[in-house]
Amino acid sequence: METKLYVIDKEEPDIRILAEAADVLKQGGLVAFPTETVYGLGANGLDPGAVAGIFAAKGRPSDNPLILHIAEPHEVEKLAREIPANARALMERYWPGPLTVVLERTRAVPDAVTAGLDTVAIRLPDSLVARTLISLAGVPVAAPSANTSGRPSPTTAQAVMTDLAGKVEIVIDAGPCGIGVESTVIDCTTPVPTLLRPGGVTLEMLMDTLGEVEVDPALAQGSAIPRSPGMKYTHYAPAAPMTLFEGPAEACEAGIVQAVSQALAEGRRTGAVVSAETAKQLPQSAVIAVYGSRLRPEEAAANLYSALRRFDADAVDIIFAEGLPEQGLGLAVMNRLRKAAGYHIVRCA
Repeated sequence: METKLYVIDKEEPDIRILAEAADVLKQGGLVAFPTETVYGLGANGLDPGAVAGIFAAKGRPSDNPLILHIAEPHEVEKLAREIPANARALMERYWPGPLTVVLERTRAVPDAVTAGLDTVAIRLPDSLVARTLISLAGVPVAAPSANTSGRPSPTTAQAVMTDLAGKVEIVIDAGPCGIGVESTVIDCTTPVPTLLRPGGVTLEMLMDTLGEVEVDPALAQGSAIPRSPGMKYTHYAPAAPMTLFEGPAEACEAGIVQAVSQALAEGRRTGAVVSAETAKQLPQSAVIAVYGSRLRPEEAAANLYSALRRFDADAVDIIFAEGLPEQGLGLAVMNRLRKAAGYHIVRCA
């Protein structure tokens, strides 16, 4: 299959290009498209055969549920049996935006989307390109991140092409994604709404809206039964093994400097994904990817996946990563770093 790559303006997208892509979706094909979070790999979410194409292209396990993306708020009513008051409050405040809400599904939603669960994850993206494409397709679009399963998610069309060229019909390039990590996922079928995946709508924002939010304990160590995309399997990981340093900034900086120096002395090609502050202390012979200041988690979120992908291009032997405080977007960044490291963590003190 030859993949068509179209470059469009994210503010004034070419409707002709999006109409062509929408036709591909209607016919059961695959289209990679940008959102405000990461690039998604889309298929007709009501067509089990089309959804199966997503799993095949990504090499994604079929027991890992997908998110349905919609273009208008009222479309959720065809997909969810009921919409609790807390879910409506979240939708009214954060849609369109980087928030996915888990609700009880209707019969219209195929098992292929939900991995057989009785719930469905639904999002209304903020990206004009994404919403226009979904609207033209006339169906909810199932769309995980547009990458090979388990690898760092793509925040540019070039990253999508690296993983999926020849496996999808169309890739739409509207430039880099702004937020850089996947949407927040919150389960509104539980007695107290439960955060399943942190993202662009922070835990603090959710609590400000709802008053009380539980955090799924699976976020700390993965889940045997995934209730949301990104919960069960190793995700976001570069090819080389990675160790994450967590704890006080000064202690972690010292630990990473020592670990990098030792690995280099052993003759290993060594990568480090770190803050701008720590980068200044590292040997320049290391392959260093800076995600931004440790005081600005939004920078780390926007730059994280491109930083992790750099190590595959440079073919390092080992990677050391610096953690962040878990406030605001820092919680989402740490969730991704822990999964990328396979929970191989050094606690700094």
